[in-house]
Amino acid sequence: MLTIVIPTKNEEHSIEILLKSIQKQTMQPKEIIVSDALSDDKTRDVAKKYGATVIDGGLPSAGRNKGARLASTDLILFLDADVELRDPKFLEKSVGEIYERNLGLATCDVFPLSDAYLDHFLHKAYNKYVRAWGAMYPHAPGFCMFVKKELHDKLGGFDESIVFCEDHDYAQRFKKVGKFGFLKSTKIPVSIRRLDRDGRMKIAMKYMMAEFHIAFIGPIRHDKFNYTFGHKNQKEQEVHDQSNFRIQR
Repeated sequence: MLTIVIPTKNEEHSIEILLKSIQKQTMQPKEIIVSDALSDDKTRDVAKKYGATVIDGGLPSAGRNKGARLASTDLILFLDADVELRDPKFLEKSVGEIYERNLGLATCDVFPLSDAYLDHFLHKAYNKYVRAWGAMYPHAPGFCMFVKKELHDKLGGFDESIVFCEDHDYAQRFKKVGKFGFLKSTKIPVSIRRLDRDGRMKIAMKYMMAEFHIAFIGPIRHDKFNYTFGHKNQKEQEVHDQSNFRIQR
């Protein structure tokens, strides 16, 4: 009934937490496909230890598309490695609601794995914002997207030329092929590691600017937003950003 596809790069710690949480679900997926972008840590070994099929991936769009092509079920769930399914009935409730409401693409509210008031405020603001737009201007974060495989194929998958907010573009284009909706029965816990690394306000401003770019210019196919795939600590990210700055100059 369900295939889970997870794009990864250097996620040996996070992927284990996620896969453990999947094992505790009351509804088990038929298969888990980890689409790995040549990790140089133990990501692949950890994934195989938990019974996942590991394939060569790439950036998130390419990784998701490659995983989806191998999916043998009618429904696909795209997850990122740094989420955790803390509710043991997350899959059971989500899948039930998707078929009950006949949704082709679905996501849910997000909440941070954090005790900080600011983190919860920012995530609640995001939830209210995207729900206000609803199906008229759909937003579906790539770290939690349920989609019917037939419609994913009809859409042509993710646009691999887009380097940032490719999930936003996917949801926008999906309006032409199927019904989009927010699930009422579940929420997805998300890591705050990117907020810790890059800063809350910097991340908020980056996504606000991306929203304007998409609305008035179009999909983001350049590297000016300095998006990085895979887990980097603060020092590694600073080296990456400095390198990008020198290249752009």
